Amino acid sequence: MKKLIYTMLGLFLITSCAAPPCECENSANGFVLPGQSVNMGSEAAVDVFKKIDAAWMVRDYETMKAHIADEGNYRFEDGTVVTNGESFVAKVEELYQKDLADGVEWEWNTDYAFSVYPSKTEDDNWNEKGQWVNAQFTGSDGSLVIEWYQIDGDQLISWVQTKSEAAKE
Repeated sequence: MKKLIYTMLGLFLITSCAAPPCECENSANGFVLPGQSVNMGSEAAVDVFKKIDAAWMVRDYETMKAHIADEGNYRFEDGTVVTNGESFVAKVEELYQKDLADGVEWEWNTDYAFSVYPSKTEDDNWNEKGQWVNAQFTGSDGSLVIEWYQIDGDQLISWVQTKSEAAKE
C-alpha cells in the first residue's frame, strides 16, 4: 500500500512540475515616440553600463573608449556634446581636474540602474537600436546625477547626463 501511495505521489509531483509555462501578457507600458511603448530590457545592457561606470570611477580611459562608439552623441550636463571615445574621456579628465581643483572628491554612489527598450515601429526610429540603461548617482558632494545610456551590443552609442546640485540645508 505504501508503494502505491508513494508512486501516486511521485507521479503527481512529476506531472504538476511538467506543466507548460503560462502565457503572460505583454508587460510593455508607458510611451516614448508615437506608437512605441516601453519594455524591460536585459541584464546584458546593465552589465555594459557597469563596466563603463567602474572604468569611469578609476579613470580607466582605455576601457571606457573600448565601449564608446565613434560617431555617437554624448551630452554632458554642462551642455558639452562630444561624438567619440577620445573626446568623451578628454571631457571626463577635464571634469576630474576641475573637481580636484575645487576640492571635490572623485567618487559617487550608483543608486540604481535598469534597462529598457522601446517597442519596434514600422518607421525604424533612431531610439530602437539597442537598449537604454537609466542610472542615478549621488556624488560625494551630495549632487544628484541621472544618465541615460543607449547601448547596442557592448557599445555606448548615445548618452545624456543631467545633474542637480546638492540640497541646501
